[in-house]
Amino acid sequence: MIELLVALVILGFVSAALYKVLVTNQQTYLAQTQRIDLQQNIRAAATVLPAELREINAAGIPGAGSGDLSGMLSSSLTIRAMRQLAFLCATPLLGGGVGQINLTVRQQPMFGSKQTFSVNDSIMVFYEGNPGTRDDDSWLNGQIKNVNGGVCVDANGNHPAWVLTLQPTWIAGSQFNVANAITNGSPVRGFTSTTYSLWQSPSDNQYYIGQTVGGNTQPLVGPLSGPNGLTFSYYNAAGVVTTDSSKVAQIEIRVRGRTQSKVTQPGAPGVTYKLDSIVTRVTIRGNTRCGPCL
Repeated sequence: MIELLVALVILGFVSAALYKVLVTNQQTYLAQTQRIDLQQNIRAAATVLPAELREINAAGIPGAGSGDLSGMLSSSLTIRAMRQLAFLCATPLLGGGVGQINLTVRQQPMFGSKQTFSVNDSIMVFYEGNPGTRDDDSWLNGQIKNVNGGVCVDANGNHPAWVLTLQPTWIAGSQFNVANAITNGSPVRGFTSTTYSLWQSPSDNQYYIGQTVGGNTQPLVGPLSGPNGLTFSYYNAAGVVTTDSSKVAQIEIRVRGRTQSKVTQPGAPGVTYKLDSIVTRVTIRGNTRCGPCL
């Protein structure tokens, strides 16, 4: 009987030690998995947002939000996100008044989910403008008033085209409607107004980077650390914080992420959320860091 009791006691000690090892290994595995997910999340934020922001051009009418950057808050920004790309195959006739112009656009290649144009679509066409001003190499915004079929004529034969009648919004302060302001081969962009913001999910009350299009929001990256999980800062060409969207040359993105659940921390008792952060600055097209660069 005594030997049996001793054996049971020893078995209890061994079982407790094995259980502790198993629990520790499980906690370590969970912590490592959560940390990897956390790092992947914030790296995704550092990939998705800069890629979108490098496309935009903030230059426009000062204070009017007429560039691609139309909303500037510390926890959200709204941009014209490029979702369609095509190319002119003929130089449009310009000169004279400021009315409608016709754009002949190749049907192929055309990139994006939408392969056609529709009346009342808003598009932008690359505008060479005046190289002596800040409006050089900008985008001319306009509304499509009519869509017809046409052809692109080149050395390889005729190719299907769209002929778009555009009611443009001419760039203030620049010479408009002049020869070679829009050239053959200029890109034409279709865009969607998109907001990236700090968003709290109603289902789990956690914070995410949300993407809002047409009033619908979906989470992209998260969870974040909380109400301070996403911060945008806006700088002009001199590196000074600005609130004028037409002068933004750089945007700083600060993302603070956290693990999905509480995990063990090295050298600390108990479990808590693991936090990590990443900061990146994006120099956007059009407003270069050297200012006018004349």
